[in-house]
Amino acid sequence: MYSYSFDSISLLMASSVQKLLLVIYFFVFLSIYLLSPTSSLAATIAGDQEIEAAKEAKALLKWKSSLYNQSQSILSSWNGSNPCNWVGIACNNDGSVTNISLGNYSLKGTLHFFNFWSFPNLIRLELRENLLFGTIPSYIGNLSKLSFLDLAYNGLSGSIPSELSFLSSLGHISLDHNNISSTIPQEIGKLRSLSQLILHENKLIGNIPSSIGNLSNLVNLYLGDNELSGSIPEELGMLRALDLFDLARNHLTGTIPSSIGNMTKLSFLYLFSNELSGPIPAELGMLRSLHQLQLWNNSLTGKIPDSIGNLSNMDRLHLFMNELSGPIPSGINNITHFKSFQLAENELTGNLPENICLGGLLEILTVENNHFSGPIPKTLKNCTSLIRVKLERNQLSGNIAEGFGMHPNLNYIDLSYNQLFGELSDNWGQCHNLTSLKSSNNNISGQISPNLGEARQLQILDLSFNHLTGEIPKELGRLTSLTILLLDYNQLSGRIPPEIQMLSDLRSLSLAANGMSASIPSQLGQCSNLIYLNLSRNKFNEDIPSEIGKLQFLQIVDLSHNILAGKLPSQLSQLQRLETLDLSHNRIFGSIPSTFDNMLSLTSVDISYNQFEGRLPNSKAFSEAPFESLRNNKDLCGDSPGLNPCPSTSQNPRGRKGNRVLLILVLLFGSLALLFIIVVISLFLWKRLRDKENESREEQITIWCYDRKLEHSDISKATEGFDSKHCIGVGGFGSVYKAELPTGQVLAIKKLHTPLEAGMTILKAFTSEVHVLANIRHRNIAKLYGFCWHPQYCFLAYEFFEGGSLAMLLSSEEKAMKFDWIKRINVIKGVSYALSYMHHDCSAPIVHRDISSKNVLLDMEYEAHISDFGTARLLKPDSSNWTSFAGTFGYSAPELAYTMAVNEKCDVYSFGVVALEIIMGRHPGDLISSLSSSTYHHLLLKDLLDQRISPPANQMVANIVFLIKAVFLCLHSNPESRPTMQQVSQYLSIPRPDFLEQFHMLTLGEVLGLEAEAATP
Repeated sequence: MYSYSFDSISLLMASSVQKLLLVIYFFVFLSIYLLSPTSSLAATIAGDQEIEAAKEAKALLKWKSSLYNQSQSILSSWNGSNPCNWVGIACNNDGSVTNISLGNYSLKGTLHFFNFWSFPNLIRLELRENLLFGTIPSYIGNLSKLSFLDLAYNGLSGSIPSELSFLSSLGHISLDHNNISSTIPQEIGKLRSLSQLILHENKLIGNIPSSIGNLSNLVNLYLGDNELSGSIPEELGMLRALDLFDLARNHLTGTIPSSIGNMTKLSFLYLFSNELSGPIPAELGMLRSLHQLQLWNNSLTGKIPDSIGNLSNMDRLHLFMNELSGPIPSGINNITHFKSFQLAENELTGNLPENICLGGLLEILTVENNHFSGPIPKTLKNCTSLIRVKLERNQLSGNIAEGFGMHPNLNYIDLSYNQLFGELSDNWGQCHNLTSLKSSNNNISGQISPNLGEARQLQILDLSFNHLTGEIPKELGRLTSLTILLLDYNQLSGRIPPEIQMLSDLRSLSLAANGMSASIPSQLGQCSNLIYLNLSRNKFNEDIPSEIGKLQFLQIVDLSHNILAGKLPSQLSQLQRLETLDLSHNRIFGSIPSTFDNMLSLTSVDISYNQFEGRLPNSKAFSEAPFESLRNNKDLCGDSPGLNPCPSTSQNPRGRKGNRVLLILVLLFGSLALLFIIVVISLFLWKRLRDKENESREEQITIWCYDRKLEHSDISKATEGFDSKHCIGVGGFGSVYKAELPTGQVLAIKKLHTPLEAGMTILKAFTSEVHVLANIRHRNIAKLYGFCWHPQYCFLAYEFFEGGSLAMLLSSEEKAMKFDWIKRINVIKGVSYALSYMHHDCSAPIVHRDISSKNVLLDMEYEAHISDFGTARLLKPDSSNWTSFAGTFGYSAPELAYTMAVNEKCDVYSFGVVALEIIMGRHPGDLISSLSSSTYHHLLLKDLLDQRISPPANQMVANIVFLIKAVFLCLHSNPESRPTMQQVSQYLSIPRPDFLEQFHMLTLGEVLGLEAEAATP
């Protein structure tokens, strides 16, 4: 065998040709042997990848098909079997989907049709800022390689699935700004790779799981703006890598755990707006990297720990609205980079930190409502960065001129209710961004500097209750943005400068209790927006200028305790919004003009200690005025207690004889007329009886139609006998049907739920009301065409509006997003105008009783129209008590829970709820019931607004701020403290200057506290 092999090789070597052929055959065989299996394997892998890609494409297309039509069109590039080129999709080198990023695509649908099993290589899933709703499926836990999950800013609800704990690679979770309402699962502590846990602005409940302390890599923890309760777990102190810790705006109780001092890398600590108690732990002084410490709106007690002075990097310290006491620790002077220092509404004492603005960065300083004493810190004088300063209601002393200098960025300052002295500096005029300067109730002396007229942006100037002398400088006439000017209770002298006419935006003017003299200038009539005017306790003389009658918005006038003389100008009766008039202690003489009888809004009057004579005006304000308000006049007469009755006109015998003849003629013709009416009615009733006998029971219809084109048969035909398919809404008092008449007219027919056995009683009651309501003509009130009574039913026929109800609009995500701030404010104004007309301009006041978002209808231009007078009642003096509740729960005034006395103020309250619902985009719910507490006072204004539309800007900010102020006045629990709808509608009509506050920093409490700024209606 061996020799045979040797011989064969020898033979092959013998021929070079044979050697070459052998080599070729060898390599060919080797190639076939080795390469053929590889090609087959490559083909197999390629085939598997195509199958996997097709599987992922199919899963994505299935989810796309489950979305709403508009969302499907957004994903129009999603077609075919290769998803790697689709919008929002990224793949790895093998063609498998690794990234789905579809943030802010307005996708609407659920995740329940998203097949998570089909994406084994998915690393990133980002679907934030869409319109997703429903729950998060538990099988999201099958995305085994997922490291980034962002579902924020959607409408997701339900619970956080505990199956997320299966995703061991997960480093980022964002579920914020949804409606998730469960507890935080304990299993979340298994995600050891997690660096970002963002769950704020949901409805999470229960305790914070202690297992979160196991997340040693966590950098940011956002759990704020939820409904979490219980205490803060000590275990959270184990999060040594944490940079941001947010538990704000929850219901957390107990003390702040000292273990937080272990978070040495912490930069931001937000625990505000909870129910935390006890002292601030000294261990917080170990957080040397801390920039912001926000513990405000809790119930913290004790002193501010000295260790806070160790936080040299801190730029925001917010401890306001607690119960802290004692002095500010001296170590805080070591912190020189403050931008915001807010300790308001505590019980703190001692001096303010001397170095509060040593670094020149301080913007916000609010320490009001404490017991601070001593001087204003010297570093404030050169602090050019200041924007907002609130030092009011303390016991600060020292020279005001030495405390402040040039502040080019200063917007707002309040130094009121302190013990400051000295003179006002000329530098205030150089604060060109200043909108509010308040320094009332101090000991400031000297004259008002003419340079103050250079602060052209000034809207509020309150220097009342000081010791100012001299005249009011004419240069104040340059402050054309001024809305509030309060200089009362000083020692000012001279006259009111005629330049006052330049202040056309002025709403409140008080110069009371000074030593001013001369006449009241007629130029005051140019202050066309004036609401409050108080010139009392001065030495003004001569006549009251008739030009004051031009001030159509004026509500309160006090000219008492002067030496005014002359007659009362009849033009004052043009003040149809005037509520309070005090002319007492003057020398005014003559009779009160008869035109004062028409001043229906006047509720309080004092004309005592003058020389009035003649008849007292025939109005409620005068007839019900106490004698003290009328006494010491020359010869007043009238029906008011304490006054002599006015003498009747004397008549001679001839006149009495003529009257008797006239009386006989009247009686004669009256009898004939009565006889004629009886005959006509008898003939009419006989004819009706005859016609009635010829009709079947089904045709017995009583109908009052105020439009001759309206026929019962047309309505019945248009609704197909009130078939349910024509029903467009159902309420507590009836169902609403859409009726398209043959004439092309479209009506809203409200078929009332009326018991048959109460027929004639209800018929008579409704007849009298409908006659009045049908005559109402107002652009913001739905026109009532008629009322029909039938043995089987009765209905009201209203004007139809294509825009539907306000409630329907706000409940629709798509429609609400088109309902911008201009449209919303116009709707609120429209409702106020309608109610003001009903309450004050109708011959007898009308109370709607059921103002809600369902009863506010919109046309295609978003014009508001109040509808549904089915429960409205005429408010008569003898029928103010109604025996049945007829409003809508959630909108009805709180006093209706214990009394059925309904008046206009019930509508005012309901208007406030509807207006707030428009602002928030949803029913305000618990916010209203918590107004009496401070729970919501530190809610940022931007967080109160409907988040579905862009935030307001520029002029719109001012409108909304003042609107919210008015709305919350309407929601006052005491009906007497609510404004009238006339006041509200006038107030909303006043043009607003640009609001220069930093909108993102404005809180609800600050809005509600804008007494002067808001010109309270």
